[in-house]
Amino acid sequence: MKWVSVLLQQCILLMTCLLVALEAVPIDIDKTKVKGEGQVEGEKVENPDTGLYYDEYLRQVIDVLETDKHFREKLQTADIEEIKSGKLSRELDLVSHHVRTRLDELKRQEVARLRMLIKAKMDSVQDTGIDHQALLKQFEHLNHQNPDTFEPKDLDMLIKAATSDLENYDKTRHEEFKKYEMMKEHERREYLKTLDEEKRKREESKFEEMKKKHGDHPKVHHPGSKDQLKEVWEEADGLDPNEFDPKTFFKLHDVNNDGFLDEQELEALFTKELEKVYDPKNEEDDMVEMEEERLRMREHVMNEVDINKDRLVTLEEFLRATEKKEFLEPDSWETLDQQQLFTEDELKEFESHISQQEDELRKKAEDLQRQKEELQRQHDQLQAQKQELQQVVKQMEQKKLQQGNPPAGPAGELKFQPPGEHKVGDAPKHPVGGDQPLPPGHVQEPAARTEQVHP
Repeated sequence: MKWVSVLLQQCILLMTCLLVALEAVPIDIDKTKVKGEGQVEGEKVENPDTGLYYDEYLRQVIDVLETDKHFREKLQTADIEEIKSGKLSRELDLVSHHVRTRLDELKRQEVARLRMLIKAKMDSVQDTGIDHQALLKQFEHLNHQNPDTFEPKDLDMLIKAATSDLENYDKTRHEEFKKYEMMKEHERREYLKTLDEEKRKREESKFEEMKKKHGDHPKVHHPGSKDQLKEVWEEADGLDPNEFDPKTFFKLHDVNNDGFLDEQELEALFTKELEKVYDPKNEEDDMVEMEEERLRMREHVMNEVDINKDRLVTLEEFLRATEKKEFLEPDSWETLDQQQLFTEDELKEFESHISQQEDELRKKAEDLQRQKEELQRQHDQLQAQKQELQQVVKQMEQKKLQQGNPPAGPAGELKFQPPGEHKVGDAPKHPVGGDQPLPPGHVQEPAARTEQVHP
């Protein structure tokens, strides 16, 4: 599965399923001495979500492609440039009919999903006349001009889109974290404004005390340094620190045995360092900040070790890094609480943006309130007109009664007849042989027979 691992990490785990099984590299240690349970042979390693909004579609496409023998063989010999350039995508024309049919079905499902998302979004703003074809252009991971079949262009677009999106993923996460921190500070200051002077002083004192408590933690080793890795070797792996060996360490933490340390495998190495600073049970420790710290550690190690910048660390790159002076004598590592995450000017700009958004929401709320009041006014007006009409009808019926004319029904018929009067056809009928009794002494005459005359 080496080719996928390379591609995945080049795109920050662009593809998350490994396609070609490789045998594990022998490790010169007794794994029975390592803490924790080892991976069960044949057990599938679940890769984390890439964070892309089309992550499931990406995974499904890879799962289908790996079932085609020809495509798998091409992938084994393909390098990163062939994959990124689109050369590999042209091999899609040679896959089996069954695979192409399944890919067509996946694409139709994805297009339907995107259209449903677009409709839901447009319905939320009460818009009509949705041009789905135009809106689909904003999605660059598939060819929207052909929504029915999966072509080589679709595979090419999927790879390029995921590459671009994932390369910017870390940057986006940093920006979102910065906004998160500024929002925390904004809300804290707004809350302080609601307090009197005495309560505000107490709250400020509590805040400073929590900051001090959070900063009071054991020394955090420089990520990727010998001290940091030896600590993992001893505490997480349960091995003798005096027997630390970089090559063995690499093979031990190459969890999927693909010959690389990917970003997730690297991040797992920093758990012990993060636990020194963050504890979910402590009020002063923010777990969102812990994940940002983990991301910073991983980026730092990648920048130091990943020579060819393919977002994968090979054994050769790892061993070369252990020969550097920084590995043995690293600089101290500054945690987030030791850094200024934003300036006062940036906070003011952020608060101005928040204020602008609040004004826009307030205007929308006022517009909705005016619309509600207008609808209520129209409703009241219609109700008043209805009552007036009902009153007029009632007065007209009363006037007819005063003039001696009985009121009419819905079809114009009289609602009742004066005594002694009957409408035509309403006279009581007593058919011969009916159930009405005859007066005493009266003999019923037989009905006259009508003679039929024949011409």
